[in-house]
Amino acid sequence: MRAPTIRDVADRAGVSKSLVSLVLRGSGQVRAEKREAVLKAVRELGYRTNAAARSLSEHRTRTIGVLLHDLRNPWYVDLLDGLNSLLSASGLHMLLADARLNRRVGHDLAGPFLDLRADGLVVVGTLPDPAALDVVAARMPVVVAGAREPVPAGVDVVAGDDERGARLVTEHLIGLGHRTVAHLAGYGAVGELRRGGFASAMRTHGLAERAPVEPCDMTEEGGYRATVRLLSRPDRPTAVFAVNDIACVGALSAAEELGLSVPRDLSLVGYDNTSVSRLRHLRLTTVDHAGHEVGRRAARCLLDRLERPGGEGRLQLAAPTLQVRGTTGPPPAPGTVTG
Repeated sequence: MRAPTIRDVADRAGVSKSLVSLVLRGSGQVRAEKREAVLKAVRELGYRTNAAARSLSEHRTRTIGVLLHDLRNPWYVDLLDGLNSLLSASGLHMLLADARLNRRVGHDLAGPFLDLRADGLVVVGTLPDPAALDVVAARMPVVVAGAREPVPAGVDVVAGDDERGARLVTEHLIGLGHRTVAHLAGYGAVGELRRGGFASAMRTHGLAERAPVEPCDMTEEGGYRATVRLLSRPDRPTAVFAVNDIACVGALSAAEELGLSVPRDLSLVGYDNTSVSRLRHLRLTTVDHAGHEVGRRAARCLLDRLERPGGEGRLQLAAPTLQVRGTTGPPPAPGTVTG
């Protein structure tokens, strides 16, 4: 069957094509009864706007490219939800791509969004080669969300305050009475900021010599292996702060395999407050990294750039909060550790 056209809608509603166009664009210049007649005709006919034709007439596609560092990270789900809530309300649609997959198969990270004439780009997480943004940032508005690496001039960055969040974790553990606290450290600028917040808090309390750090690739397996190394030390920590929730799940597995009870023998803290941390059988103490808020702010930045191109890039940091659940408690009394 032939798809209904704007002429069909106009005929059904008894109005002109130009008035139908005004209604579909959300114009406030149309009387209420005419608007309702048009919308009723649209519903009855199942009319859908011709996006390609509208793109040609408006010189924009109403699409926003979203390039994710890694689709496997559950924190990005909250960020995307916040991002899409504002973009969708503004009549924009997201096009997703996985930077990790594109890199593996040798694809240009941002090239497809240029080819598709996206109106803007949101980069979520840390790119392996930030210089790849130079070309795309010269041709469309770009916002980076959830990362802190250097960006080209004119690119906005929206992220959580990682250093502050790490201090919240460390102060919580010290407040419980822990004196030997270890950190499963991540990579990139975000990893360095979280490690810096941890180290700063430990120094403030005179515990810098009791703050072992193990590198971790921020995966569950990486968290498991790093925790096994930590718990094999003669000065075994009584608490571990993992760089993210996924690594913390690995740390929890390592503790259980070594016969340690969490939190009686070992306290564990993650970061990001992902859906994983909220699972009933895990209930991880973690830092709420304000993913939804970071997404909304990133969308707001991009919308501002679309309306007013140019200007210096801005940095916005969302305030983190500590979510205390079931994996932290006071350190064990000397000689009572079961593992």
